[in-house]
Amino acid sequence: MKKMLFALSLSGALLGGSVAWAEEAATAPTPSEQVTVVETTDVAAPAVQAVEAVAAPVEAPAPAEEEPTLDTGDTAWILVSTALVLLMTIPGLALFYGGMVRKKNVLSTMAHSFVAAAVVSIAWVIIGYTLAFGEGNAFIGGLDKFMLTGITTDALTGTIPEVLFVIFQMTFAIITVAIISGSIAERMKFGAFIAFISIWVVVVYAPITHWVWGGGWLANDGALDFAGGTVVHINSGVAGLVAAYMLGKRMGLGRESMAPHNLALTVVGASLLWVGWFGFNGGSALGANGSAGYALLVTQLAAAAAISWLITEKVARGKGSVLGAASGAVAGLVVITPAAGFVTVGGALAMGLIGGVVCFWGISALKRALKADDSLDAFGLHGVGGIVGAILTAFFASDFIMGDKAPSDVMHQLWVQVEGVLATIAYSAVLTFIILKVIDLVIGIRVESDDERMGLDLSQHGERVD
Repeated sequence: MKKMLFALSLSGALLGGSVAWAEEAATAPTPSEQVTVVETTDVAAPAVQAVEAVAAPVEAPAPAEEEPTLDTGDTAWILVSTALVLLMTIPGLALFYGGMVRKKNVLSTMAHSFVAAAVVSIAWVIIGYTLAFGEGNAFIGGLDKFMLTGITTDALTGTIPEVLFVIFQMTFAIITVAIISGSIAERMKFGAFIAFISIWVVVVYAPITHWVWGGGWLANDGALDFAGGTVVHINSGVAGLVAAYMLGKRMGLGRESMAPHNLALTVVGASLLWVGWFGFNGGSALGANGSAGYALLVTQLAAAAAISWLITEKVARGKGSVLGAASGAVAGLVVITPAAGFVTVGGALAMGLIGGVVCFWGISALKRALKADDSLDAFGLHGVGGIVGAILTAFFASDFIMGDKAPSDVMHQLWVQVEGVLATIAYSAVLTFIILKVIDLVIGIRVESDDERMGLDLSQHGERVD
């Protein structure tokens, strides 16, 4: 509870002081818009001509900006990237998480990812997209694109159809929600989970997306988040941690074996996540260009975190595990996400190696210190990895990649990155707590003890894996 009160006070301070609301600019009429009606007679004509003779010449209007045009190459790449990002959730994350739980809970765990794809798709089209990318203020988008109003097949976002941008961003929302399920595995009611994600994606995910990518206050402050370090990973990791606290620990934790039932599924899932991350980071360039290509390269290199994780695990525990290799690769991919379009190969290697070590600490020593049953380490991997990546972006953002857009003052950029991290933590923690508290009061969020002992596959779905 102390942690929740701290989050509440921090959220109030940040949201009250840091969020700059959009200013309304009053536009004065230009000289060409001012019209003076003068009644003249034939006698006054020479005077009028004299005035016209000395009047300053009217400036020619500035040339109109070149209208964006559809690029079929860019469009084709984002079509592929959209499929790759969806692949990360179903079946990637479903397999990754499904293999790590006990056999009696594998179907219920995979169902979380599967149902997230359905529920979030509906919520995103109805209201999520407009709150994230509609015309609004610095905190949240407006309702001008409610139910995708006005988005025709000819409408463009940059050089791709806006309707394609809608579904590309939808896949990001889907995986963000699915990541949270790693913290609540094996003990949350299925109906409560559906209710929670239906509200959370609108109330929490969409506003933070607007802050960073929709022209909101963090974007205006200059925060760097290429593909979702704050929007996706910190956001979901923090929400998962809060949910883990509110649900409480699994029955028998520390007394019974909680060993993964099938690590083969987890390795296959991690492999699909790795491949899908090319669409996640490469697609965030929104074009088939050098930026996308470089994002793919640094994404691949950052997965070198698997090596640093294995080395750290070998030193700490005597052996480097296959689960550790899979988790380490995911950690590196998380850490590079906010920086994928901003860093060189050297920066990517450094970030990946640092991320592997820090995330290992996150799922071991930090997890014990927090005393939360983050079942599948959603916070340890995604929350901690997202925080590390966001902060390291300030140090490794390179003018070799960014040109004139590179930060000129590292310490100022570091503060902006930290500001984004703290605001995301506070907002996500407070709103997640409120949403879950309301749902708990209405229908309850945790299954009964007998249902938990039986396993959620049978108690929630009436099925089991033999």
